[in-house]
Amino acid sequence: MNRAIQPLAISTSPEKSLSTLVENRRAYTYDTCELNVFETHEKAENVGLVFNDFVFTSMLRGKKIMHLNGREAFDYLPGESVIVGPNELMQIDFPEAENDKPTQCIALAISQQLIDYTLELMNEKNPKVLPAEGWAINPDIHHIINNQELINTVDRIIRISTSEQTAAKDLYVDLALKEMIIRLMQTQAREVFTSSYQKLANHHPLAYAIQIIKSKIDQKIDFDKLASAACMSRATFFKKFKEAFGYTPAQYVLNERLELAKKWLRKPDCSITQACFNAGFENLSHFTQTFKKETGMAPSKFKKVHQQKIASAAN
Repeated sequence: MNRAIQPLAISTSPEKSLSTLVENRRAYTYDTCELNVFETHEKAENVGLVFNDFVFTSMLRGKKIMHLNGREAFDYLPGESVIVGPNELMQIDFPEAENDKPTQCIALAISQQLIDYTLELMNEKNPKVLPAEGWAINPDIHHIINNQELINTVDRIIRISTSEQTAAKDLYVDLALKEMIIRLMQTQAREVFTSSYQKLANHHPLAYAIQIIKSKIDQKIDFDKLASAACMSRATFFKKFKEAFGYTPAQYVLNERLELAKKWLRKPDCSITQACFNAGFENLSHFTQTFKKETGMAPSKFKKVHQQKIASAAN
């Protein structure tokens, strides 16, 4: 029940300006990328789309069904992004698109030269924890649930493209793109370490730290001991953790506790107070405020909405 984190809204095209009802395209072209805005105003199937460059896409409105080479088809919804390699065919279905409810998606085609430059810079200035590791975009993690840090960079590119009137637009976009590439890699790293921390814990200090956090999430976390377990000073541990994942160990602990609290709140016989302390929060007021800030609703409302969904499904 996470809030969908979508890029900045872009107005749909007036009907008279549409050149086609299926994947009508507006483009903003720069030295190192091209921002495309695609709209589809009628149902369609097996629409093919290919880019010569690496592409980061993100849904704004409606629903697509994506068919990527060698992968199982999946629903593509607002709050999600998909990355596609150069010259990789996307076959797309639009099962719900209508004239007054179009599907809208951005596709950001990025030059390989800029990607390589950013990776080289990160590997030189901010090397990863293990010598054998290197910064890279993982093509296997192609379907992404958006986070605010990643989408903030996309928003800047959209704002520059649709609002800025300056000769420095290419420079602004270039800077935002470099950060976006880094945020994308951090997002992918979160996915890898969250899903595989147990396999990685024996040889990776950050995975070992995550394993400890997860095993003690309902207890008080001692970050000095956590850093020591990862064989780092506290300062180095916080620095490397944030570089790898885009947030600090303290922010990671908070996110894990919120997810655990949601699991408890979904239980019919679990009270708000029980969910608070079972998830490792020490103060009910702080828990309520934090939960509302991060999820957009109070714990009591979250629980009520979940119960209504269960009841609705049962009927």
